Amino acid sequence: MAKKKRGSLIREFPMLVVVAVIVSIIIKTFLVQFFYIPSGSMENTLLVNDRVAVNKLSAFFTDVKRGEVVVFRDTAGWLTPESVETGSGIRDRFKSALVFIGILPDPAKQYLIKRVIGVGGDRILCCDADKRLTVNGVAIDEPYIFPGDSASDSDFDVTVPEGFIWVMGDHRGASADSRFHTDDANKGFVPFDAVTGRAFAVVWPLKNFTFLSSHNGLVG
Repeated sequence: MAKKKRGSLIREFPMLVVVAVIVSIIIKTFLVQFFYIPSGSMENTLLVNDRVAVNKLSAFFTDVKRGEVVVFRDTAGWLTPESVETGSGIRDRFKSALVFIGILPDPAKQYLIKRVIGVGGDRILCCDADKRLTVNGVAIDEPYIFPGDSASDSDFDVTVPEGFIWVMGDHRGASADSRFHTDDANKGFVPFDAVTGRAFAVVWPLKNFTFLSSHNGLVG
């Protein structure tokens, strides 16, 4: 009887693996995807090598809102060529497969993560007399900005087109965000259809675990 059970488990194991892979892919595609943070552009909200969970349903069914931290595809070439290179060895391919399945977090080589400062129709200006950003003429408080950073080292006055967002990193002095790409095809604006989802929690390392506030009430 014990031998029959072992034989049954051996036969069922490949099917269980296939089912687990399919479930993982479905979750990653439609529900939650994990990314790790490769740079300090979102410090101290997100630290280098933090793992974040991204709600993908928000990209499918709700509009992107001011103050949210979002992950988006690099459709305008913001990342350098070195940032998007991938290894070709067996180990790299196996790791890429695990990332595709959703078992490992995406290394964000073809994605960026920033905070939404403005949405379609918003006029964003830097800066007012108190060195704060204004959105539609209203000065905003930004408690998430990296200590010692100003709201922006460069002045700008932009109006966000419908269907786009304007994004900035919380570490303003170390973030090549919308401000630095006003000469690209989208003039620094990120199209809605490039948004993967909203980052809602830091899940690893455990000592950094936290839910991310969208600061909706503080922006605009």
